[in-house]
Amino acid sequence: MLRRSLIAATGAAALLARPAPAQPASARVLRYVPQTDLTVLDPVFTTAYITRHHSMMIYDQLYGMDGDLRPQPQMVEGHEEEDGGLTWRFRLREGLAFHDGEKVRGRDCIASIKRWAQRDALGQTMMARVAEMTAPDDRTFVIRLTRRFGPMLETLAKLGPSALFVMPERIAATDANTQIREAIGSGPFRFVPGERVVGARVVYERNPAYRPREGGMPSWAAGPKRVHFDRVEWTVMPDPGTAAAALRSGEVDWWENPPNDLAPVLRRSRDIVVKRASPLGTIGTGIFNCLHPPFDKPGVRRALLRAMSQQDFMTAAAGVEPASWRSGVGVFTPGTPLANEAGLEAVTAPRDLERSRRELREAGYNGEPIVMLAPSDQQVLMALAEVGADLFKKLGMAVDYRVSDWGTLVQRRASKEPPDKGGWNFFHTTWNGLDGLNPGIMQFLRANGERAWFGWPDVPRLVALRDAWFEAPDLAAAQAIARDIQAAVFEEAPYLPSGQYFGNTAHRRTISDPISEIYAFWEVRRV
Repeated sequence: MLRRSLIAATGAAALLARPAPAQPASARVLRYVPQTDLTVLDPVFTTAYITRHHSMMIYDQLYGMDGDLRPQPQMVEGHEEEDGGLTWRFRLREGLAFHDGEKVRGRDCIASIKRWAQRDALGQTMMARVAEMTAPDDRTFVIRLTRRFGPMLETLAKLGPSALFVMPERIAATDANTQIREAIGSGPFRFVPGERVVGARVVYERNPAYRPREGGMPSWAAGPKRVHFDRVEWTVMPDPGTAAAALRSGEVDWWENPPNDLAPVLRRSRDIVVKRASPLGTIGTGIFNCLHPPFDKPGVRRALLRAMSQQDFMTAAAGVEPASWRSGVGVFTPGTPLANEAGLEAVTAPRDLERSRRELREAGYNGEPIVMLAPSDQQVLMALAEVGADLFKKLGMAVDYRVSDWGTLVQRRASKEPPDKGGWNFFHTTWNGLDGLNPGIMQFLRANGERAWFGWPDVPRLVALRDAWFEAPDLAAAQAIARDIQAAVFEEAPYLPSGQYFGNTAHRRTISDPISEIYAFWEVRRV
């Protein structure tokens, strides 16, 4: 479902669980190969999916998104809506506690919302409508608005990075631009920092104090989160061959993201289940740094958009099997309500490299070096970067190709310095299709300059259209605005839409089918 990677090695000893006298260690431990190493613990500071996976384990959410994309009460019992939708009163479930033993209180929720909203686009939009947030008592918090905000529950249940997680007030008081190092939540697992080995291993233990919701059925992030393992061990594997061998031999139980070209090999093993990770697929994006030349010029960005081939990018990402990818993809996830065909000729019309070279020169490209970042430990992103670098070179651009691990790239992309002083010009990343449903949650659609996502495009027209979407009275009006948004994206080119592909996940038949749409570690059990 998410960014694909294959990563640094670890020793065989890291695959072994701690011994237990009453039962085999393997019965108590779920062994998992993640997409990449966990380099950032703070779910607000980064939008990296690996941090979101980590956070889903140790934190909990006020509302959980179910498989029908509907928000369901999770930490709260429910809510009351008053004053024509201007006052929202929430009541927490009884018995919620953080891993340090402190009770979860209304003021923890308020502090967590405030910190999250400093960096999240949807949170910023909500807070622009907030008059005040108060906690009348420990189990209650109230949000009062200056004007209606329709997607209130969808906002509190946001799954895509940055998802809204509740942490203690003392930690949430940290400025959102400063990374937190203490991972204390109230979720079904506890992070074990003493067993973390950077580049090799991350360990979680079941939280014995966690109280799952009563009633209902588990569905994505909603419903009761029942844990059936004492420990979950993430083991970073060095390459796909090593991970595949570990899965076939039973050294690991679940591999997050085997590359598509290994799927046939894995399927031949009767001990392994291979399935599509997400029905919404993965959306590719090329990210321009709009603060510095040459991508501060819309014409330069537009010329690259008209020169690129989504088919080339997606074939590199997912292979030649047509069912594994889709081109002709616009702004919104295909097959969802806001997907449309406005301006699609920008990515579907025949390519003409000579025309594009001329357009680049006319738009003001003067031969500046393009610092392009690429992650060596993310197979799909590396493949996208290779195609991108080849395209840039064919257009006569001077590519300064910087290859590093994903964690280093994540750190560098946060820099607003000029490219020759530690900054950057361009990188590729991918998003779960869940993160392309509407303008409220789409980080890569933010175009409000310094407050935008990495790349920091400044496109007032897109900002106004996004704001208008929040005021749309019905789906028809929302779809009309979505068409205008897509037309604006193809004209201003704040990013490159590189297509949609479908990835797999694989697990041993010795465990039950995990909730792989969001890579959840509750409900899965040994069978």
